[in-house]
Order: sequence, then C-alpha cells, then structure tokens
Amino acid sequence: MESVLEATINEWHASVNDADLRRSAQVVGDPIVVLGPKGAGPITPGQFAEWVERSGITLRPRSWHPVSERLMVVEEDATWPGSGTATRVATVFRVAEGKVTAALRLPDLRQALELAYICREMAATE
Repeated sequence: MESVLEATINEWHASVNDADLRRSAQVVGDPIVVLGPKGAGPITPGQFAEWVERSGITLRPRSWHPVSERLMVVEEDATWPGSGTATRVATVFRVAEGKVTAALRLPDLRQALELAYICREMAATE
C-alpha cells in the first residue's frame, strides 16, 4: 500500500510533468520551500505554478530513498525544453498534511541524501 508520503510525491511529479498549473499549486504547501540552481527560499503555491510553467521541466523518478516519515529523496532524470538528453538530479521532498512543503533539488543523490539526513536530525532536536 502506498504511503501518504509516496502518494503526495507521485502527485507532485504528475502535476509538474503534465504542466498542470492548478494541480501543481494544489499539491504544495503555503509556502513551499524550494532549492535549485537559481536560489532557495519559501515561495507561494502560485509562484510554484509559475515556475512549473516557466521552466517547462519534467522530472522522471528513478529511485526512491525514504529518510523519515516526512522526508524522501527521489533520484530523477530532468529534462527541459530543447534539452537533448536527461540530466540526473535528486530532490529532497518534505511532506506535511498531504502537501509537499519542501522540494530541494540537488545535483546528485549523495548530496541530496546528506541534506536530507541533516534535515531529519534537525527536526528530531526541535
């Protein structure tokens, strides 16, 4: 049986890959914390939907790495309009109440797992 964590991340991928702006805004928290090559910080669901439209990105999951009940690292093949080949990346997802509240994209699985474990340990000491 699929967990809420997995189901939410699957819905996030489906909405982003379908460029469905309404669904993309609905599947994320307010705010959602993002990290990528152009910066990091909290954005609104509307800003997230704008990013989905502007970037044209697709992220195809390749491997799943559970870190905690709320954290999952997903290794993905990313493509953008005009890109000839996929780029392997990894995203740290945090889920709360059926919404993705953080999507932290890193260049590789090792870096994403390191960040996810740090986040898990920080949350455990709150």
